[in-house]
Amino acid sequence: MSGPELCVGAVAVRDGAILLIRRGTPPGQGLWSVPGGRVQRGESLADAARRELLEETGLEGEVGEAVGWTELIGRRRHYVVVDFWVTVDPDATPTAGTDATDAAWVALGELEEWDLVDGLLQFLADHRVISD
Repeated sequence: MSGPELCVGAVAVRDGAILLIRRGTPPGQGLWSVPGGRVQRGESLADAARRELLEETGLEGEVGEAVGWTELIGRRRHYVVVDFWVTVDPDATPTAGTDATDAAWVALGELEEWDLVDGLLQFLADHRVISD
């Protein structure tokens, strides 16, 4: 295992729904998550969150404050993920792109029924994005 990789996530909430993508690549392939990915060398965290949002959903967003951070540690990976609040056009429709196979607005109250990446539901509850 190499050293930790820095990643970001984009948390967009509107009208009681959160923007999710279905991951098309590992880790978490086939599962739903907030848009996000690795920070590139020389890229600010906010710029990375904005880029990942656009690449994975086709939506442009305004990056706000950090929601929180988490670590994902496995046998062959160690990611440090900082999630940011993002604001998107309320009338925009997401379209899956790059390593996402689908993108959708999901009602916050229905998240437990979706196949989410490990730890996402708890992260959202811990950081008061949803009530547990």
